[in-house]
Amino acid sequence: MSEPPSAEPVVRIKRLLPATPEDIFHAWTDAESLKVWLCPETTTVASVDLDVRVGGRFRIVMHTAEGRDLVHTGEYREIRPPTRLVFTWQSTMTRHVTTLVTVALQAHGDATELLLTHAQLPDAPSRGAHEQGWQSIVTKLKTYVNYGG
Repeated sequence: MSEPPSAEPVVRIKRLLPATPEDIFHAWTDAESLKVWLCPETTTVASVDLDVRVGGRFRIVMHTAEGRDLVHTGEYREIRPPTRLVFTWQSTMTRHVTTLVTVALQAHGDATELLLTHAQLPDAPSRGAHEQGWQSIVTKLKTYVNYGG
């Protein structure tokens, strides 16, 4: 018997990327890399502070085209190079609710399947904003790894 679908807003993005799981995992855990691609659309990354270890925290400040700074914080919950990264994610876009992001990587020949899941979002509008944001971010990640990061 299958479980009923969750009423909780969740974002799931699956994409095939032209790089190894090791290269993609590194892109997720290197501050200089994140400054290049971890921002949606015309937003830029102003600063990245990472403590990549279970229990370690991160702080990412994105700068919008309108001149606003968006602060994103979280804690690393699981780190299994090069296949899995799990961390909390909190910002004004999550209404300051602590949410959970899982990045799963699986090799497929010369490419890697990325499955990004963002769960525990507070509501449908937050889910919609994050769906759009993560789609844009994953496209930037694909470009980043395609050109050798």
